[in-house]
Amino acid sequence: MNRTMAPKATHAKLDKAARSEAEVQAELRPGQSIELLKELHILTREGRLNQDSRRKLKQVYHLYQFIEKLLRELPGDGAEATLADHGAGKSYLGFIIYDLFFKERSGGHVYGIETRADLVEKSRALADRLGFARMSFLNLTVAESASSSALPPRIDLVTALHACDTATDDAIVFGLEKKARFMVLVPCCQAEVAACLRETKALALSRTPLAELWRHPLHTREIGSQLTNVLRCLYLEAHGYQVTVTELVGWEHSMKNELIIARHTGQRQAAAAARLRELLAQFGLESLLQTRFRLP
Repeated sequence: MNRTMAPKATHAKLDKAARSEAEVQAELRPGQSIELLKELHILTREGRLNQDSRRKLKQVYHLYQFIEKLLRELPGDGAEATLADHGAGKSYLGFIIYDLFFKERSGGHVYGIETRADLVEKSRALADRLGFARMSFLNLTVAESASSSALPPRIDLVTALHACDTATDDAIVFGLEKKARFMVLVPCCQAEVAACLRETKALALSRTPLAELWRHPLHTREIGSQLTNVLRCLYLEAHGYQVTVTELVGWEHSMKNELIIARHTGQRQAAAAARLRELLAQFGLESLLQTRFRLP
């Protein structure tokens, strides 16, 4: 009886495995590296999708669709595109972009910039193992990378996803210095402006009723975060970028879900610079004109 049932059980297992593989292939883009997706924990060790991995894959594709569109606007459909990913961490984003966009092209390069040396070494090892030859990983701060000879004088697209506090501002400065065609930013933990608001709170309360917006600590943090991103958008516009703000739907940190996309036009907006100065004066943050928001 066991001998009779064994072939049926074997066929059932093979059918289930075939169905599972077919489901995975249906979800993936053509030519995607299965090994990479396992390393990034988008696929399980067995190469399968579960509910959590399907959610991750959806998030990856949602983010990638923004970046792919920008890369394809570059000369030759992005054939020689350069991309710098700041605060790269495990280079999750850089690897996905390389796999989906750069791998089948003969040119172009992805640079992952990260301060944690162990993560840089792991990324280098993974790139070697996968044969992703046009990826470089640099153990540098965002600020250091702007003057590093390891990067070319111009970068086409700059990304900074959840780069904490002022690292996003450093990435913007990097993009300006590298004459980036595009910047894709998801800010995180904007503490600097909130700290400045706390310092001047007493004076602001005596000067304007608007200070009630940040009188309570929770509101200070929220207003500081919102104001920081508004200032960044005006700063980019003042430096000749067209700015779009949208939601990064489905990203892991739902409270840090703001996506800023900046496209270089070369047309500096004097009105944006004036509004930036006015806002800084209104909130008692004029000192930031000498540090974070230096205007042309």
